[in-house]
Amino acid sequence: MAMKQFALVSILVAIGTVLASPSAMGKEPPSKRADLPTVTTSGNAFWAGKERFYIRGIDYQPGGSSADKDPLADSKICSRDIKKFKELGVNTIRVYTVDNSANHDECMTALADAGIYLVLDVNTPKYSLNRVNPGPSYNTDYLQNVFATIDMFSQYRNTLAFFSGNEVINHLNGTDQSAPYIKAITRDIKNYISSHGLRKIPVGYSAADVSDNRLQTAYYMNCGSDDMRSDFFAFNDYSWCNSDFKTSGWEQKVETFGKLGLPIFLSEWGCQKAGEKRIIRKFDEVKAMMSEDMTSVYSGGLLYEYSVEENDYGLVKIKGDDVDTKGDYDEFRVFASALKDNPAPTGAGGAASTTHAVPCPTKESKWNVDPSLVPAMPKQAEKFMKDGAGKGLGLSGPGSQDSFGSGTSTTDVIEGKPSPRNGSKDYDSPSVSLQGNMDKRPMVVSALTLFTMFVAALL
Repeated sequence: MAMKQFALVSILVAIGTVLASPSAMGKEPPSKRADLPTVTTSGNAFWAGKERFYIRGIDYQPGGSSADKDPLADSKICSRDIKKFKELGVNTIRVYTVDNSANHDECMTALADAGIYLVLDVNTPKYSLNRVNPGPSYNTDYLQNVFATIDMFSQYRNTLAFFSGNEVINHLNGTDQSAPYIKAITRDIKNYISSHGLRKIPVGYSAADVSDNRLQTAYYMNCGSDDMRSDFFAFNDYSWCNSDFKTSGWEQKVETFGKLGLPIFLSEWGCQKAGEKRIIRKFDEVKAMMSEDMTSVYSGGLLYEYSVEENDYGLVKIKGDDVDTKGDYDEFRVFASALKDNPAPTGAGGAASTTHAVPCPTKESKWNVDPSLVPAMPKQAEKFMKDGAGKGLGLSGPGSQDSFGSGTSTTDVIEGKPSPRNGSKDYDSPSVSLQGNMDKRPMVVSALTLFTMFVAALL
């Protein structure tokens, strides 16, 4: 009888163990490869473990950067393209749009197995800041979707960084309106990561190729309190067009950004001239980025782009399941050769040993931004800091850009005092879901344990 009791109890305990395990509850983080170090920031550089990390990558969004598609949610698509990434020799890809309601385990694990990291834009065409009128678009629905994306991708070791915004500032007009909201969402993401004990994945901004206020934007993102400062600054640069380090203006930019105090990299680089015949690119930029001329300030960059889209920048043409890399001039092979012939330098590469803040840029004709004014998080969104964001609504969600009825922020913090803005009202969002956020494993264990004890007592 005792043996039967012991056997039954053992079986019940085993069942409880299985049900309470992370994998049974769907909690097992994929791509937990011990040999793939996470990337961090220190000084003005990225580091993979103790090794300086240079971004030697490519922008990846089949269908175009504004396409409402997720290449990492389709294992057939990503496995097809990862083979090409390995042929190129890239170590990083940037993806502009993901579906935070889909599963990305298979693609992210395959990327990790290939030693490839991800830089991810947290916004989508439906859930993003409206650069023309950012106030109404900064609301509870928007933040819920952003935080759900953070939850999903923070579990992967090869998630390198998050972009809080992309080219929100794309001209001088309206900069004073849009810049504070970029700073606000950067702050919110960093605070969300900290509040939930997630891995401290670097958060920063991808700036447009706007020379008039690029430097002011960089300084603005690196001034103020620690939670509002970006972890890095990235910008898109198309000034080198089969040129050279000095003629392109890159030499001057290295000097200009030398005192920023944060890691810098190019979120897009490349060259084609609109309305002209396709330029045969040599990709000499790789040699410059991996040279001592730049490594003390820059941490590499991402070539724009992988697939040929309407703007004709891509390296490959995708037709169904086929990827064509050959043409009159095989740029795919030329870029691969540029990466192979110019490996990442060893050592610190002249990087600064400490990170530091900088003074906020002063107001002038090209920069009319009050550094003391940053939008406060919508009150209804504060619950996410405690309870989590819940399930993402994905690419088919209703969107947030004009969600006045979803907790739109109505106040900006001006020297600690609230002031009216946008004239809208705060409302709770009926579309926000908190399902699946609570970890029920302790409850499962307790119930099974009590049941086991009860059966044992009966026997």
